[in-house]
Amino acid sequence: MGYVFINPNSTAAMTDQVLAMARAARPGALFEGWTSTLGPAAIQGSEDGAAAVPPLLDLVAQADRAGAAGVVIACFDDTGLDAARRLARCPVIGIGQAAFHIAALRGWRFSVVTTLSVSVPIIKDNIHGSGLGGHLGRVRASAVPVLALEEDPDAAFARIADEAARAVSEDGIDAVVLGCAGMARLTGHLRASLPVPVIDGVESAARLIAAL
Repeated sequence: MGYVFINPNSTAAMTDQVLAMARAARPGALFEGWTSTLGPAAIQGSEDGAAAVPPLLDLVAQADRAGAAGVVIACFDDTGLDAARRLARCPVIGIGQAAFHIAALRGWRFSVVTTLSVSVPIIKDNIHGSGLGGHLGRVRASAVPVLALEEDPDAAFARIADEAARAVSEDGIDAVVLGCAGMARLTGHLRASLPVPVIDGVESAARLIAAL
């Protein structure tokens, strides 16, 4: 068995986007995408995150029993990551964690552009908890709900691109990190429109998980 990307929310279309990005990042690698059908439709803030953890951990245990080479938590909040790592014998990483470390390995100062403001304190705590606070410019909310990334991607892209451009002009950064798994489909467009590197967590995790 290869590597399993587990989407802690119940939106299967987002799982499909995650899996497509992972496979594009590492052609030939064996990736699977699992959807937590008992999770909330989107994870927006700590309440959704708490509701997502129990069914997520059930899937992590299932993947571990099946012999997964590694598990990736495909939510930028790194929902349930600490508990999942204690549960599984295989490596478990989060897409937020992966993106932050990719930026830090390059020595880049970065800002995160995420969805709603309720996610900002969670992401900031994760970055500082990883010891990478010295690389952080700001965590910025684009005011784009998670599900809008699926339902109206053109409008979502415009708002995220605007916030990312403000980050580049105001934050003194070397890179922009996309703060939601559902933003993976926008990565190429943002790279074409911004003058700094754009880091996607799904892509980052696909490249790092095999190294563990």
